[in-house]
Amino acid sequence: RHGRVASRLGVPFGRARHTDHGELVIGLGPDEWLLLAPPQTFAVVHSRLDTRDNDLVSVLDITHGRALVRLTGTAAHEVLTKVCAVDLSDAVTPSGAAFRSSVANLATDVVRDDVTTSDGAERSYLLQCERSSGQYLFDTLLDAGREFDIQVDGFHVTPSFGG
Repeated sequence: RHGRVASRLGVPFGRARHTDHGELVIGLGPDEWLLLAPPQTFAVVHSRLDTRDNDLVSVLDITHGRALVRLTGTAAHEVLTKVCAVDLSDAVTPSGAAFRSSVANLATDVVRDDVTTSDGAERSYLLQCERSSGQYLFDTLLDAGREFDIQVDGFHVTPSFGG
């Protein structure tokens, strides 16, 4: 049975959605969720979860142990296809799909999280791995995207992770 915290999160396994508060809630596995939130907001996010209702819930800030990379653009699908064997078609992994897979032989959480641009929606993926493997993932994506003229856009902190 799912507890009240799971019901409040409202995101099933394999899906992701943005909240009204700027977090991205990801159903990573059966009874396992990941919340991505703006920096320095752990206490606020934790207080909104209200884990006092006797559910067996652990809430941890794992910022220090994870690396997060966003891959966006018209060739994002092709770049990721080169290093991941999952079917990334719209029918199988539409925006909001979440899965854990091997990306360049590295256990990686992947969320298709399309962003809105002036031209409409643009395909985008969030890739999360162990921090110690973050540089490897980043370098591998750059290498896989070389034929597509991949560019590093820099570091952005946005309140909604939406672009």
